[in-house]
Amino acid sequence: MTGISKVVIVIMMIGFSTCSKVNDTYMSKGVITGQDYRMCACCGGWIINIEGENYLFDSIPANSYFVLEKEPLPISVQLDWQSSPGSCPNNRITVQRIKKN
Repeated sequence: MTGISKVVIVIMMIGFSTCSKVNDTYMSKGVITGQDYRMCACCGGWIINIEGENYLFDSIPANSYFVLEKEPLPISVQLDWQSSPGSCPNNRITVQRIKKN
């Protein structure tokens, strides 16, 4: 084995040893209960219950591996989310990451 081969192998071993598992911990658990069909200026989207509070959201990230419209409801999920400041209504959130339980 040449000196260059040994260096390449050592670099590869160091690279693999520093790899870490993707963070699979989510900030909340929730249940998507359905769509908001009300006809008002601030209505629409999907209804999700997180820790006893109902929130509205418009969509889930494209890489979520499920399609809301094709899933039977309710859907138990884990998610990362944030409030949408200045939103109408004030209980609207943005889903950053989501997966089904």
